[in-house]
Amino acid sequence: MTLKVALLGAGRIGKVHAKAVASTDGVELVAVADAFADAAAAIADKHGARVQSTAAIEDNADVDAVIICTPTDTHADLIEAFARSGKAVFCEKPIDLSVERVKTCLAVVERTGAVLMLGFNRRFDPHFQAVHAAIQKGRIGTVEMVQIVSRDPGPPPADYIKSSGGIFRDMTIHDFDMARYLLGEEIETVLATGSNLVDPQIGTLGDYDSVSVVLMTATGKHCTISNSRRATYGYDQRIEVLGSRGAISAENQRPVSIELATADGFQRPPLHDFFMTRYTEAYAAEIAAFVEAVAAGTEPSPGGDDGLNALLLAEAALKSVHEKRAVPMSEFA
Repeated sequence: MTLKVALLGAGRIGKVHAKAVASTDGVELVAVADAFADAAAAIADKHGARVQSTAAIEDNADVDAVIICTPTDTHADLIEAFARSGKAVFCEKPIDLSVERVKTCLAVVERTGAVLMLGFNRRFDPHFQAVHAAIQKGRIGTVEMVQIVSRDPGPPPADYIKSSGGIFRDMTIHDFDMARYLLGEEIETVLATGSNLVDPQIGTLGDYDSVSVVLMTATGKHCTISNSRRATYGYDQRIEVLGSRGAISAENQRPVSIELATADGFQRPPLHDFFMTRYTEAYAAEIAAFVEAVAAGTEPSPGGDDGLNALLLAEAALKSVHEKRAVPMSEFA
């Protein structure tokens, strides 16, 4: 059986997911919807799909599932609508910028019994997965400390900052999910700092471009996260996990993994320029996992609760910066 999916949103991330669908067995892109007809047509023509409205896709019995890549403020409404229509849903993070709205949305998903998977693609990166697998096998003993570095090559435009919900909800949220994935325990306390070292306009808009976060679990395990909107050397993505018996790390990846050695020294190619190329394999793997979960009738992971937990950590981090204190997660219970 081939899972027939519709793509909602034909922007940058929509193109990434359309490519992932095309590279995955057992799934076919049959429809594309977007407010901009030309953008929808470009993806539809490239992948042999048709352009349809969101309402038409909702009523289309030939569509089994949807991939939601629309603006964040539309995610919850679309999840609810397609959950009620009986279609499986894959949605880019976050579900919404409001914790309460996320909770009401997840209540609809639970009532309808819909399949919902969240787009925390980094869990599916083969390098990060290998780190997680080594932890699960006990190769480094008991996890004690995690370090996550995630730095963009440059800041996004001001219009994006205005609608993104801020760096913690937009960028660090991936690292919050990765911290939970690697620590294997829920976070008890969040301590965060934020400043503007890259672009003063980001500060004018009420956001930060340089942040550090320390997450602590009830047993004392902790994770440090370093985020910046400017890494002049490329897209910086690294993790390291220290355990009682050793450590394991995933280094930065390059489009070509070579090293040139001459009398002038050692040279390596530059890093990937951004997420579209760095996480190509991860995007394909998460779509494959979604297809497999739908076909098997199993609950996909990461799911709605993972999205809620990551958003709660983002809220705690923002509160920590504003109030200059460590914030217990119990304040969000």
